[in-house]
Amino acid sequence: MSLVLLSLAALCCGAVPPEPTIQCGSEPGPSPEWMVHTLTPGDLRDLRAEPIKSSVVLEDYSVLMNISWILRADASIRLLKVTKICVTGKSHFQSFSCVRCNYTEAFQTQTRPSGGKWTFSYIGFPVELNTVYFIGAHNIPNANEDGPSLAVNFTSPGCLDHIMKYKIKCIEAGSLWDPNITACKKNETMVEVNFTTSRLGNRYMALIQNTTVIGTSYVLELHQKELTRTSVVVQVTGQRGAVVQLTPYFHTCRNDCIRRRTVGLCPQTGVHFPRDHKRSVLSGWLPLLLSALLVATWVLAVGIYLTWRHERIKKTSFSTTTLLPPIKVLVVYPSEICFHHTVCYFTEFLQNHCRSEVILEKWQKKKIAEMGPVQWLTTQKKATDKVIFLLSNDNTMCDGTCGKRGGSPCENSQDLFPLAFNLFCSDLRSQTHLHKYVVVCFTEDTKDNDTALSVCPTYRLMKDATAFCTELLHAKRVSMGRRVHTCHYNCSSL
Repeated sequence: MSLVLLSLAALCCGAVPPEPTIQCGSEPGPSPEWMVHTLTPGDLRDLRAEPIKSSVVLEDYSVLMNISWILRADASIRLLKVTKICVTGKSHFQSFSCVRCNYTEAFQTQTRPSGGKWTFSYIGFPVELNTVYFIGAHNIPNANEDGPSLAVNFTSPGCLDHIMKYKIKCIEAGSLWDPNITACKKNETMVEVNFTTSRLGNRYMALIQNTTVIGTSYVLELHQKELTRTSVVVQVTGQRGAVVQLTPYFHTCRNDCIRRRTVGLCPQTGVHFPRDHKRSVLSGWLPLLLSALLVATWVLAVGIYLTWRHERIKKTSFSTTTLLPPIKVLVVYPSEICFHHTVCYFTEFLQNHCRSEVILEKWQKKKIAEMGPVQWLTTQKKATDKVIFLLSNDNTMCDGTCGKRGGSPCENSQDLFPLAFNLFCSDLRSQTHLHKYVVVCFTEDTKDNDTALSVCPTYRLMKDATAFCTELLHAKRVSMGRRVHTCHYNCSSL
């Protein structure tokens, strides 16, 4: 089966015909298909021409014409075999030449399989300077018409064009020469012109003019084969609106070389202008004004810094009540602690003063019944930021005021404190998890202070209330700085 699929794929790939290309050659006379009366393809859709610099220099043909055309997308393209292009140039003399571009394959589609119209180009007609070209093209076989189906006009620029300057004739006329002209006044009647020479010649003329010529001077450079910086002084009768023109006389172009120009003169050197009294007074006050501005800027910067620092301190002071998210805590307590007078009071303290979300087993009896005590404790341990062991003493135990009737606050059907202690005891041996546990009692004579919980940080309310709240509010960011002990006690001591 695999071999059959591979064979079909190979056949499908082989069935895709190659895209047509062109093979062009000279054809000065009429095409042999001109006398054949048969079905003809449509005309060209677009025709363009532009000069480009060729990569291979052949004598004077360094700039060639790039002719591109687009075929019309219709059914007659299946009949197209050849496109013929003829170029007529008119300048000092007239030129005419034609090329025949044969398509290597028959067209199977009106557009390219990859998308877009069929576009081709031919590079080969040499471009002369300042010449008007008439480019005509038609498809073959044609309908025995004399004129081309599509034609465009193109006028080539001169040697100053960024492409035509690479023609040999332009190079010999100085198209690639950059004299970098500068002209400065030495005094009221003399202008010094500086420029870089060329290897093409050693004689130059510097000319300065506005509406008329106001000064000329000739330069004869002895070191023709070296690029040197030279200067010439020109006697002038006025300088306003002056244009400096440098005319070279190279051996290759004689008096018909490319002339270079620059507009304007640099200021006169060594001339002292009368001193302005107002400017002198201003220059005397300028240092004082700068000093005053500097002092004002410094005071403003200090004020901005102090204001920013004050706001930062204010934000830091109230960050515990405005920025930090609520802390989720699990409170575990023995069954003998009075729920109403002790646990509820402690829960209210956590919620109002320490921005804590409190979880109590008495409030989640339904979930405990569904999940089981062990699973519920394990889930709460992972979800909370702190686990608080609330220890008992004589003052926190239930008395007659709590009430002993069914459903009273002191009644507790299931004591999860021993189970939570044994379940979490393994974390008390780990320095990584110890920071999660906190012990809270109300007096210093707590009867459980000799158990394994002694390794946990212990806070006594209300004596350590501020430190306790700070610990909770920074539970997610600050690790405990207290000394960590190792649990040497049996976890089943309770």
